[in-house]
Amino acid sequence: MIEQQFIATPATIGLDEHRLQALYDYVESEVRAGLPSAQVAIGRHGRLAGVRTFGTVTRGGVRGPATDDTLYCIFSSVKGVVATAMWALIEDGLLRLDERVASIIPEFAGFEKDAITVEQVMLHVAGFPTAPMHPRLWEDRAGRLERIKGWRLNWEPGSRFEYHATSAHWVLVEVITRKTGLDFRDYIRQRITQPMGVPELFVGLPDAMHARAADIEYVVSIDPTKEASEAQNPDTIVHFNLPSQRRSGCPGAGGFAGAGDLALFYQRLVSPQDSGSYAVLRPETIAMATTVRTLDHHRDESGLPVNRALSMVVAGDHPVERGFGALASPRAFGHAGAGGQVAWGDPETGLSVGFVTNGFVDPAHTTERSRTVSTLAAECLA
Repeated sequence: MIEQQFIATPATIGLDEHRLQALYDYVESEVRAGLPSAQVAIGRHGRLAGVRTFGTVTRGGVRGPATDDTLYCIFSSVKGVVATAMWALIEDGLLRLDERVASIIPEFAGFEKDAITVEQVMLHVAGFPTAPMHPRLWEDRAGRLERIKGWRLNWEPGSRFEYHATSAHWVLVEVITRKTGLDFRDYIRQRITQPMGVPELFVGLPDAMHARAADIEYVVSIDPTKEASEAQNPDTIVHFNLPSQRRSGCPGAGGFAGAGDLALFYQRLVSPQDSGSYAVLRPETIAMATTVRTLDHHRDESGLPVNRALSMVVAGDHPVERGFGALASPRAFGHAGAGGQVAWGDPETGLSVGFVTNGFVDPAHTTERSRTVSTLAAECLA
């Protein structure tokens, strides 16, 4: 649960309560239309204008109403959390972006990967997007390192962009461990989430919290004739209903949180001046890390420049296409999740948004819903 000190009335933080209610009504309508459950929160000036939860979930084998303390798998939205841990290493003088990964992780060397830099991995231009890592290997560091030894390139590093759905972040968290001597889950908790005041934003879900985690549900049937991407593979996704997978803390897909935790997390990044001691990174570090570093030839499947900062997406001049809705400023940054999770903040307005669900529906509708949630949230600015 979010601490009461971080909750404010909408007007106190410059939000229109009637427009906020329109956002809540929309999310509730999505649940009435078939989504099993959903949770939404928005924040500004270092606090949240409440959290709203709708629907029904299975938690710990028990079916019942979703509540504000329900935790959800946030899929790739966890990449933003891992990103801040990497930024902290840089701020603390423990890491340089131009360091070669193989010099930090000797097991990564070989097969023409020796020149790959930390920055290239964080930008998804490193060239190993499909490097294999079976979910069962996620649970064992020795097994992960053994697998990494055999990884090969799909294309020349830096030559193009292709989303490294999970492979990049297994490298990044091993960098964290090599640089700090800590398990990456411990480092993220100690350096980022606990000091931020979001201790229930988990990379690695503790056993005591599993009874609060909503099981993932597919609302639409799966077409077995169509090959899914790694990020959307149903077999991979439902692994996160297993306690061992939740515990492992897959850094590219397996974080757990509530919508309020995500919105408050981004408050610490876009409104550090209002966050006091909960702002764990210097403003200049955040500005550096959220500056676009990909090049014009780094484009997505539609041909749009990907506009990537250090493990974050930046809205730029195409906020709708990049998942930020119609009203976000070019400086807004964040990272969406495979099930339609929304997680971003806007330094121009100080707004932050968190939306989570345990339901998988049609991808086209998921995209439209995410855009609508983001647009309605931005409309709440008074």
